[in-house]
Amino acid sequence: MEIATALGCFVGFAFGGLVFVAYKLGLLYQLFHKTETQSPRHGGESVAEVLRAHGVKFVFTLVGGHISPILVACEKLGIRIVDTRHEATAVFAADAVARLSGTVGVAAVTAGPGLTNTVTAVKNAQMAESPLLLLGGAAATLLQGRGALQDIDQMSLFKPLCKFCASVRSVKDIAITVRKALAIAQSGTPGPVFIEFPIDTLYPFHLVSKEFGVKNPPKGIMGKVVTWYLHNHLKNLFAGAWETRDVSPLPVHIPQATDNQVQKCIELVSRAKKPVILLGSQATLPPTPTDDIRAALESLGIPCFLGGMSRGMLGRNSPLHIRQNRSDALKEADLVLLAGTVCDFRLSYGRVLNRRSRIIAVNRDKTQLLKNSDMFWKPTVAIQGDAGSFLLRLSKGLKGHTCPEDWPQSLKAGDVTKEKANRRKADEKTDRHLNPLSVLHRVDELMADDSIIVADGGDFVGSAAYIMRPRGPLRWLDPGAFGTLGVGGGFALGAKLCRPESETPVIALVGNDACWSQIAREQVPILGSNVACGLAFTDYHIVADGYGGKGTLIGREDEDKLDGIIKEAQKETRQGRATLLNVLIGKTNFREGSISV
Repeated sequence: MEIATALGCFVGFAFGGLVFVAYKLGLLYQLFHKTETQSPRHGGESVAEVLRAHGVKFVFTLVGGHISPILVACEKLGIRIVDTRHEATAVFAADAVARLSGTVGVAAVTAGPGLTNTVTAVKNAQMAESPLLLLGGAAATLLQGRGALQDIDQMSLFKPLCKFCASVRSVKDIAITVRKALAIAQSGTPGPVFIEFPIDTLYPFHLVSKEFGVKNPPKGIMGKVVTWYLHNHLKNLFAGAWETRDVSPLPVHIPQATDNQVQKCIELVSRAKKPVILLGSQATLPPTPTDDIRAALESLGIPCFLGGMSRGMLGRNSPLHIRQNRSDALKEADLVLLAGTVCDFRLSYGRVLNRRSRIIAVNRDKTQLLKNSDMFWKPTVAIQGDAGSFLLRLSKGLKGHTCPEDWPQSLKAGDVTKEKANRRKADEKTDRHLNPLSVLHRVDELMADDSIIVADGGDFVGSAAYIMRPRGPLRWLDPGAFGTLGVGGGFALGAKLCRPESETPVIALVGNDACWSQIAREQVPILGSNVACGLAFTDYHIVADGYGGKGTLIGREDEDKLDGIIKEAQKETRQGRATLLNVLIGKTNFREGSISV
């Protein structure tokens, strides 16, 4: 009896072991799912089908053989392929589309160096909280880690940068992996996601099978084992590949404030005499339309400081939009609402907040919500939720109540005084060339109402941040908290595709002072050297001509003609020709703020 029991257990374990091995080798799946060896279809088609179902209109790329099937399939389904000359530019362009369109921006790049070239742009998107999908090629599944061309550990590289990383291991997994990635990119705090596609998951069966063939397999049983293993791996790659699968969007989770939290904030705001709202980029995120947020802010009547993507939320000349003297206003305020604004370097880590003020903080990201709260500030109410939705609910709960009028009026009066002082600075003559503040004031006055301002750089952009006035929501693009230089080309490309009727993304205004002045201003007096800061007055306008656009050099002798030159550039834009204005600007002693205050 004991022998029979032991034998039964052995047989059971053996059978279970065989079933497990069969499962791991994919043999069980192959029993129920066909491998269509004659099908001309390829994995790129599955990627394209999911992207189309999610409303993706553009894929930005620098082409490579690893990802060609994705690009070809997308084009066939009506998704526009926009090719760039550098992978970082492709990601910057996708980032701009994500910010302006409310959908996920998509970039596709080849393996190895193609992917490593995107690292800075992906990190910039992460810190700017942009929903971005990066599609990357990779070495074949069986060749990874064996020294194949452009084969590196890509997953380890992108895990710290992305909310979600996945490596596709079979064609059947493509659709669900892309759907999952797109949902994660938009859920909670938006951000970049990455999917790696080994080259053998993207090409048709007949091409992949040729690569799997062993020309001179080992003789004997070892040769048969190797041949069988390769054949089985190939079948696993394509088993069930073309079965009908759902490609529709998965649910997107967006955190919301609770009713109790909203009610508590309604009570705090209703008692405040000097409230202030600091609006950050998160306030522009879907699902709340920016026009609804603008209406809510106007209903509340609370003076607002706008930063990042929220610039332009209240239009050009709103009495509620306060642009100057933020530190003074925060010292005087008895209530501060941080709507998607973070207490990082842009708010001096929270030190600019008055400790006697009531502080309401709303942010989708818990870490950002409470950043530095243990050191320099402490929220009265901290809400992990969507800022835009919260503002609508707050406005509804305070219907009929408005901020005391004398408070925003006094802040606006301070605005007027400071801007008059800035105007006087703009009228000053520099030792050489044009006053950059004067140039920016004149561009702002002549800028079309539908223009999108793309800010890229240091000093010149720091000045533009408090001089240029976007005419409406989602008409300002800057790098964000990472402060990356070089975003301009990609951002302008993405912006132009999203808003083809807008003129400004194809007018480049270069403030050329032949120096890294933002660095030199401190390096020289502190360290006594201008090393690596000095540049040349480069002929950027000639480069523009070489690329088929129109370039114009503007110096002090052209100062009286500046308005006419700007209007001519606008005319060229309406005729479909990009222009570049190479403006020679003089050194100034004006210390400007950061680009995302």
